Amino acid sequence: MHIESIDDYRHRIPKDESRGMRTDVAVYASRALLEQIRKDLSLEQAMNVATLPGIVGSSLAMPDIHQGYGFPIGGVAAMDADYGVVSPGGVGFDINCGVRLVRTTLAEQDVRPKLKELIGQIFRDVPCGAGGSGFVKAGPRDLEKVLVDGARWMVKNGYGEERDAEFAEAGGAIDGADPAAVSERARERGLPQLGTLGSGNHFLEVQFVDEIHDAAAAGAYGIAKGQVVMLVHSGSRGLGHQVCTDYVSLMNKTMARHNITLPDRQLACGPVRSEEGQRYLAAMCAAANFAWANRQGIMHFLRGAFRRIFGDSAKLSLIYDVCHNIAKREKYEVGGRKREVYVHRKGATRAFPPGHREIPADYRAAGQPVFIPGSMGTASWVLAGAEGAVKETFGSVCHGAGRLLSRAAAKKGKDAREETRKLAERGILVRSESRDGILEELPEAYKNVDEVIEVVHNAGLARKVARLRPMGVIKG
Repeated sequence: MHIESIDDYRHRIPKDESRGMRTDVAVYASRALLEQIRKDLSLEQAMNVATLPGIVGSSLAMPDIHQGYGFPIGGVAAMDADYGVVSPGGVGFDINCGVRLVRTTLAEQDVRPKLKELIGQIFRDVPCGAGGSGFVKAGPRDLEKVLVDGARWMVKNGYGEERDAEFAEAGGAIDGADPAAVSERARERGLPQLGTLGSGNHFLEVQFVDEIHDAAAAGAYGIAKGQVVMLVHSGSRGLGHQVCTDYVSLMNKTMARHNITLPDRQLACGPVRSEEGQRYLAAMCAAANFAWANRQGIMHFLRGAFRRIFGDSAKLSLIYDVCHNIAKREKYEVGGRKREVYVHRKGATRAFPPGHREIPADYRAAGQPVFIPGSMGTASWVLAGAEGAVKETFGSVCHGAGRLLSRAAAKKGKDAREETRKLAERGILVRSESRDGILEELPEAYKNVDEVIEVVHNAGLARKVARLRPMGVIKG
């Protein structure tokens, strides 16, 4: 594979027509990160994405890129809104897996003495793990409304405050959802899981603001040095997984009818304008709305946990909620003209610059808040979207540090109790539903998040606002 370096943070894999590539691959990484990235098949997957019909601009690889299902995780691709395709694998199995950052009225010194008690209360109030049922009271008819109204349904039904939906991407519900496009099996899996964390890399973290890099933006977001915040990372649970499973199967049949041939069947796709493409988009939007509702439910129960430990004076308010896995219809200037495209963000997050109309008015001068989790033993970052993202990456940046080791490799030879003890010695308390929840997500399983942030900051895609450090972690 030939990779050309453009500068310290940008690289290019030229279009190879012998492989069926319709465009090149743009890679955002430092040279050190690039060497790590080359150890798996993620760049080959990005080259495969470049073969998709109707792709607009480059196939993009963010600095946290790693091997995924069909599309790499940390990959971005824009498809022409009329003549391109939509790919379930380009969104992923956890539709609208995303993060929300919640500020509190507490400081680190307030929380440290009661941290163990708080972690235990959160662990009881927010169900974790692969299965599990939540505490949201909703029946099948309610689910129909959740799939359309997302976080707004939760707020209307007592699971939040009025401003919560306002400070979520798309107002906590994306247009275009059709519950009829969601299978009965997906509904059955999802309904009991509203307000639950899940397993794998999903987590809740009690963090404090360790460093401020942009005082004006931090002020706009309402965060200050030493302040305690909560980072919530979860998605559409079993409902979203089933939606992806259903439509990957359907798209494999659809491709033959539309004479689409691809180098990897996991890229299964259908024309945007086809009946199958439209049904998938309607189901994807419904699953995305379920995920916003899910994170809203989690936040509601977090508020209760904090009140139980710190009293009614402990207030939690949403800074912002942004999704990672989605295909959204957006408009960009490409080749000197405006084009409508479906931006597939697979393990990538939106990063709109100051002034963008889709940013809440309170943040418009600063730019969209962007949250980049690291690992449970390192740090997470708050960034602000910058103009470079709109010009170069369809308004997108990375979504985390990116895996360095597979889950199996991360666990090998490790003892969960010993790893928990080592984290506790560093002031980080961990509670997990399972041994694997700890071992698969050890800090060494991930790239250095600070290096990843330097890439997007120095490339002008987003700018550093604040660095957060973990105090307590809850995992499935």
